[in-house]
Amino acid sequence: MTLAPVRADEGLRAPGGDGGLRRTFREKYLLRLLVRRELRARYKGSLLGLGWSYVRPAVHFAVYFYVIGVFLGMDDRVEDFPVYLFAGMVLINLFTETLHSATRSVTGNAALVRKVFLPRELFPTASVLVSLVHFLPGMMILLGGAVASGWRPSPVELGAAVYGFAIIIVLGFGLGLLCAAVNVFFRDLEQVVDISMIVITWSVPMIYPWTHVRTHAPGWVLDLYLANPLVSAVSLFQRAFWLPGTRGDFAFPPHLYAHAGISLAVSVLVFIAGHAAFSRMQARFAQEM
Repeated sequence: MTLAPVRADEGLRAPGGDGGLRRTFREKYLLRLLVRRELRARYKGSLLGLGWSYVRPAVHFAVYFYVIGVFLGMDDRVEDFPVYLFAGMVLINLFTETLHSATRSVTGNAALVRKVFLPRELFPTASVLVSLVHFLPGMMILLGGAVASGWRPSPVELGAAVYGFAIIIVLGFGLGLLCAAVNVFFRDLEQVVDISMIVITWSVPMIYPWTHVRTHAPGWVLDLYLANPLVSAVSLFQRAFWLPGTRGDFAFPPHLYAHAGISLAVSVLVFIAGHAAFSRMQARFAQEM
């Protein structure tokens, strides 16, 4: 008796061949589980829970405001300095937390990576979503302060805010994917990212106006400074939430929107490169961990 040949099931696909990020966003249930798991792990045993998302930016802001604004006199040099400071702070905190948590996202889930097949991009994507959860309380505080200072929403301001936010989230996600993949093979990268958090805070016009760089630094340093996509993003956020509550005579960096367009394009390229590197390296994640 001759057995009929078994036909291949055309619906079967090799693991990982379905496109990482595409499949990641189709696996909404798994993504929700990872986000919920990370939030529960972070606030396990905590009385305030997510309330710390309000306490942390408030304390961070108070320290910078009193040290830089009051003690060092920046409050007298920059009109409505609290909103100016917090508009940059809330955006930079989003970027640094995204980069910091995404870098550790794969190594922090080593047990799942070794034992279960699922899209590896789920881990950095979940880290980005957790960062956005923590971003919302700071954003609410910023909106309250801006409204108290006379801010009223308009299409121009809202467009600038969306523009700045897009730069931050695309650049942070792209760098996060790259760092998450490299960190599997070189764990020293975690320390490098931690140190970079200090540099990032002082490399944008958040604690001081960009005109200080123009006044005190050589021309090439100013050019390098303005080429930083984070500078464009922070300036746009300040344009959106801080400037309308002031006299309106502050001069932002020249060609702000043109530089922002270049910054967004660079951020997209970084994202593409980060995703390509992650996709290329993820096949070796399990054996390296």
